[in-house]
Amino acid sequence: MKMIRLLGRGGVGILLAWFVFGAARAQTASPVIRAPQAGQTLQGVVTVIGSSDAAGFLSAEVAFAYADDATDTWFLIAASDQPVQEGVLAVWDTTPITDGDYTLRLRVFLTDGTFLDALVSDLRVRNYTPLATPTPTPSPTPSETPVLVPLILPTATPLPTFTPSPFPTPTSLPTNPAALPAGEVYRSAGYGALIILAAFALLGIYSLLRRG
Repeated sequence: MKMIRLLGRGGVGILLAWFVFGAARAQTASPVIRAPQAGQTLQGVVTVIGSSDAAGFLSAEVAFAYADDATDTWFLIAASDQPVQEGVLAVWDTTPITDGDYTLRLRVFLTDGTFLDALVSDLRVRNYTPLATPTPTPSPTPSETPVLVPLILPTATPLPTFTPSPFPTPTSLPTNPAALPAGEVYRSAGYGALIILAAFALLGIYSLLRRG
């Protein structure tokens, strides 16, 4: 009461209008998916985060579809009858589905029979396919003309020619002046033998004369 008296009628009207405008602003937010984002590669269990608290909220569901499916067939992930504001909308296990490109949808049903959609396209599920690694582009190298350096080999030094030395011709030795002919040797030996015999004969004669 004191607050109303201080504000007066004009102040109360402004305050009520501010509350009504703020409540209406909070309830007219469109549904949105914050994560995952378009172009992202997904593996395993994925947490879907966003908001579904639109004005006139009745229920909400999260579903996925093949990106190239022209039949508009959607597969339910989770459904809820409680609005979510910047929180977990669903938990999506991508392991049972085949690898490929998918579209994720948040649909909010309203009390007036209409609905609002939030879509995230180009989601790449890659549980069983090796992830492509970017190939580094080699840096261009400046073109250089190769310089040919002549190969200079050392000149071979010829080996010396071996000339065999002739063996010396044997020279006959001069005749030994002290050498005696064979005939003189035999003659001298015969003279010596005769002298010895004569000496023995004389010695025998002398012995006989002395005995007699």
